[in-house]
Amino acid sequence: MFSDEDLLQISGLQHLMFCERQWALIYMEMEWEENVRTVEGKQLHESVHEQGASTRSGVRVAQGLRLRSLSLGLTGQADLVEFHVSDDGASIPGLSGRWLPYPVEYKRGRKRYDSADETQLCAQALCLEEMLGVTVLKGAIFYGQPRRRSEIDLSFALREEVSRLCSRARELYSSQIIPPPKLGRHCSNCSIKDICMPNLAAADKSAEYVTGLLNEFLL
Repeated sequence: MFSDEDLLQISGLQHLMFCERQWALIYMEMEWEENVRTVEGKQLHESVHEQGASTRSGVRVAQGLRLRSLSLGLTGQADLVEFHVSDDGASIPGLSGRWLPYPVEYKRGRKRYDSADETQLCAQALCLEEMLGVTVLKGAIFYGQPRRRSEIDLSFALREEVSRLCSRARELYSSQIIPPPKLGRHCSNCSIKDICMPNLAAADKSAEYVTGLLNEFLL
């Protein structure tokens, strides 16, 4: 079990999947720069969180719910959690019956090429499971383009990926070593590319390559 001081941010798991160097610069070096994507994403999340709690069509809706898992060492905030009446649900103070949580994550753009969004949603579900003592098998991601939900099965593979990422993040933090940059197409979408400077690292590797050729020629 982890203490409150050792908890990782759920949102950081997505950064870690995107690029280990990006995660280390943000969460170890506290480096961050805003761009259009991050500002629009922040505004979307804030607008959802500000709506508070409500009930519609027999479903209890909570926005901005704080989450925590001491077994995984995670903490964060859910965009939206729906609570549906279910015999498999948990008792909620102030409400009659039993309620099963259904997390919903909001994203400003389209579905990503990888499973980072699904993994972040699964991490939220694992926190809800621990907090309420229930099993959460499904959740949803709302994409701003094309403005609809995609239901996600919170599979064993996604749960294993959450656990792996938590372990990897702690390995990086314990080493206190910032991973070297890996120049690729993903770098153009990185909000901290000016801090990371992946092109400089690529230039350094080119210089090393030329130096190696010269050394071989002169021997």
